Amino acid sequence: MAAVLNLSFACHGKGKIMSNKRILIVDDEPDILRVAVFRLKKAGFEVATAINGQEGLEMAKKEKPDLIFLDLRLPVMDGYELCHELKTNDDLKHIPIILLTASAAQIGTRARQMGADDFITKPFDTDHLIKKAKKFTKTSD
Repeated sequence: MAAVLNLSFACHGKGKIMSNKRILIVDDEPDILRVAVFRLKKAGFEVATAINGQEGLEMAKKEKPDLIFLDLRLPVMDGYELCHELKTNDDLKHIPIILLTASAAQIGTRARQMGADDFITKPFDTDHLIKKAKKFTKTSD
């Protein structure tokens, strides 16, 4: 499990045109990570993962991704706090953040005030995930 959850950015896609866009997924659910990583890599993205908010912050600082998918319910540092940390950091505040949540009701004023750019409700359609990734990284088919 750790090899899947602690990925550094890596390319994938035999014969696939690579977008060179880097996405960080911060989620503590292994099944969500596996599916999201697989589909995003297949679509030509470079993908890294973190399993808690603190690790997500460290990865964002180190890797400077083009987009972050961020779960709200995380151990160590929750998604709201991580979103706030990212959006108040001059080096990272430009990175779009798409929240991943089990409940659309969780995406209220608080999340928007912290600078989240969009959200996806879990469980999500992976085609929708890819569309959001392409939209926010300005990647075409």
